[in-house]
Amino acid sequence: MMYAVLALATHLAAGDEFAPRIETLRFHVERLGAITVPEALEAEKTAKLAELGTRLDAGAETEEQFNELYRAIDAVRTWLWENAADKPTRVEGRFEETDTGWTVTGTALTLHLAKQDLAMSVDTGTHTWQFAPCDNTDVDFDGPAFSFLSARSRTVVPFNTGYSIGLNATLGDFPEAPGFEIDLCANLIGNEMVIELAARQPETNLCGIYWPKAVETGNTERDLAVIPYMQGMLLPGNWGQDIHHKDLSNSRSLYMPWWGQIVDGHGVQVILETSDDGGAAYHHPAGGPTRIAPMWYASLGKLGYQRIARYVFEDDASYVTMAKRYRRYVQEDGRFVSLAEKRVASPALDEIIGRPVVHIGALYHFVEEASLFNRGQIERNHQLITFDKLAEGLRNLKAAGIGDAYVHLDGWGFRGYDSLHPDPLPAGEEQGGWDGLRRFADTCHELGYLFAVHDQYRDFYFNAVSFDDRLAVTRLDGGREEHSIWPGGPQTMLSARFAPEYVRRNHDLFAANGVRVQGAYLDVFSVVPLEESAQAAHPMTRSECGRHRRACFDLLKARGYVVSSEEPAEYLVRTLHLVHHGPYATFPGLGGGDATGIPVPLFTLVYHDSLLLPWEMGDDGGWGIPRGDAGWLHCLLNAGLPYVGLGASGQAVERVNEAAALAARCGTLEMTNHEFLDGSRRKQRSTFSDGTQVTVDFDTKEYTIQHGQ
Repeated sequence: MMYAVLALATHLAAGDEFAPRIETLRFHVERLGAITVPEALEAEKTAKLAELGTRLDAGAETEEQFNELYRAIDAVRTWLWENAADKPTRVEGRFEETDTGWTVTGTALTLHLAKQDLAMSVDTGTHTWQFAPCDNTDVDFDGPAFSFLSARSRTVVPFNTGYSIGLNATLGDFPEAPGFEIDLCANLIGNEMVIELAARQPETNLCGIYWPKAVETGNTERDLAVIPYMQGMLLPGNWGQDIHHKDLSNSRSLYMPWWGQIVDGHGVQVILETSDDGGAAYHHPAGGPTRIAPMWYASLGKLGYQRIARYVFEDDASYVTMAKRYRRYVQEDGRFVSLAEKRVASPALDEIIGRPVVHIGALYHFVEEASLFNRGQIERNHQLITFDKLAEGLRNLKAAGIGDAYVHLDGWGFRGYDSLHPDPLPAGEEQGGWDGLRRFADTCHELGYLFAVHDQYRDFYFNAVSFDDRLAVTRLDGGREEHSIWPGGPQTMLSARFAPEYVRRNHDLFAANGVRVQGAYLDVFSVVPLEESAQAAHPMTRSECGRHRRACFDLLKARGYVVSSEEPAEYLVRTLHLVHHGPYATFPGLGGGDATGIPVPLFTLVYHDSLLLPWEMGDDGGWGIPRGDAGWLHCLLNAGLPYVGLGASGQAVERVNEAAALAARCGTLEMTNHEFLDGSRRKQRSTFSDGTQVTVDFDTKEYTIQHGQ
C-alpha cells in the first residue's frame, strides 16, 4: 500500500515539473496558427493543430515524452513553413540557350548575348539597347590587342543569386595569351544590370580590358549623351564638334565615374563601381554619333581584382535624374560626406563658407628650360611682389568692402611658385623671408581673412634638394614621365607613397617659424588621375595612391586646416573642403573658347552640398567659362564662391558680395534641379533644397534670385 502511495506522489510531482514547459509549447502551437497556407491546405492545417492540442492536454511525465511532443510540434511547424502562402523566394526569371545565343529574362529587363559576336542587347519592354559586338580591341597585352572572340574555350551558364538572375561566361584558351582566362558575369536586378569581370593570368603585361562595348545610338537631336566631362556636358547625336577622350576616371575626362545616354526619354546610365583603375573612351565625330565604352586599366600589369559596372535603365530619364541616381549611389556607398558633416570635423570651414576667394602670388621665377619661359621679354621671367606689399593690398581690399575672405598665396617658397618641390622651404628671402611671411599671416588674421598656402607634392623637380630617382613614379618598363613646363623647369612625378611625410615636415616648418597657416591647397591631386608605380622597392597601385593622397589632407585637417586642391576628381570629394576650379570644358582647348557640347552642372547636382567651388567673375568667357558667358552668372547659378582680385572696383566688390551672400545662404544646400527655360538654352534656372531659385539669362546678363523658406 505504501509503495502505491509513493508511486502516485512521484507521478504527480513529475506532472507538476513539466507543467510550465508544456505551457511554453502550448504558446508555440498557438502561434503556429498565424502561419497562412493556401486555401486548399487549410483543413489539413486545422487538423494538425487540433491533434497537437490533444497531445498537449495529455501532457508529459518523462523527458522522453516531452521531447517527442516537441518534435511533433516541430514537424508541424516545418510542414507549415514548407507550405506557407507567403514564404521566401528567389527572384523570378529564366535562362535560355538557343542556336543564336543566350537569353536571360528578369523582372524588368531581358538580356541577350549573341553567340556569333558576343554582342549584348537589353530590352526594357519599351526600348531595346543594342551594344556593339566584340572586336580586336577587347584585350590589350602590351602589344597587338585581340578579341574575346578568339577564345577557343567558351562556357556560358546561368548565374543566379537571391536578388538577381543572370549568366556567367568563361572565356579561355586564347592563342594570343596562353594561360589567360576571364569570367564575364551579368546580373539583372530589377531595372539594373551589374556587369562583373574577373581574370586569371600568368603574366604581368596586361594593359587593359575594354568591355562591355559601347551602347549604339544614332546621330539625331533625340540621341543625347550625358557626360561628366569636367563640370558636365550634354552631347546631342548630331552635334557639330569633334569630341573624343580616353582616360581614367578621376580626371577632367570624367570628374565622376559615370555617364549616360538618352534616346527619346529612354535612358541607360553606366556607373563604374570599381573606378580607381576604371575609365572610359568616348568618341563623337563632328555630326555624330556618340560612342562611350568603359575601360578597365590593369593594376601593375594585371586585372588584379574584380571590376564592376552598373547599368541603370530608365524609361523616363533626364540628365537630372541620372545625376540624382548617382548621388544616391555615392550616399549608399558611404563616399558622400556633406559639408554639414565636414563642418563638425573642421570648425575652420565656417570661416570660408560664403566668403570670396583671393588668389595672389609673391614670386614666379621661370628657368630657361621651362617651356613657359618668356624669350621675348626676358625680364618677365622674374615677377616679384613682397609679402608686405601683398598684405597692403589685402588691407585695401578690406577697406573697399570685402569684409571676409579666403586668401590663397602662391610663390612663398625659396625660389617661388612651382619650383624645388617637395623641398620649397625656407620662405623666400626676396619676398620677405620668414619674418615677412609671419607678418603677412598676421595681417590676414587681423583682417578676419583665412590664410592658406599653395603647396605641391606631385611635381618632383630635378632642382629639389632631395631628388632621387627611387622616389619617382616608375612605369612597368622602368621609365618615368618627364616634362619641363612650369617655372622650376625639368621634373618628373613624386610617388604619392612619400608625399605624406613631406607634407608633415614642411608644415611643421611653418609652425616652427611662427607662421599661422590655416589652410593648404595641395596642387593637382584632385585633377590628375590616380597613378601607379612599379618602383621595385616601393611599388604603388592606383588605389594606394588615392589612400596616400588622402592621407596628406587628413594630417592637415588634424591640425585644424581648411584643405583644398585644384579640381573635383571624385575620389577626393569626401576629403576636401574646397577646390579652386570645377568649371566647364571649352572648345577647342581649356584655356578658353566655345562651350564643349552643352554645359550642364552635373557635378553640382551631385555634390553641391559636399564641396565648396569658386567661380571666375568675368563678363565674357575665360578659363573654364565658355565664350559669351559671364562667369559671375555661372557663380550665381551654382551658388558658388566668387573670386575677387586685389584692387577690385566698387562694382566688382558689390557683385562679389552679392554672390557671397547667396553662397552663405545656399552654399551648403543640395542643388535639387537645373533646367533650360527656352530652346536657346541661354536662359537657365537652378533650384536648391530650401526652395531658393536662381534664374539667369546669359544673353541679356539679367538674373533673379527668389529665396525659399
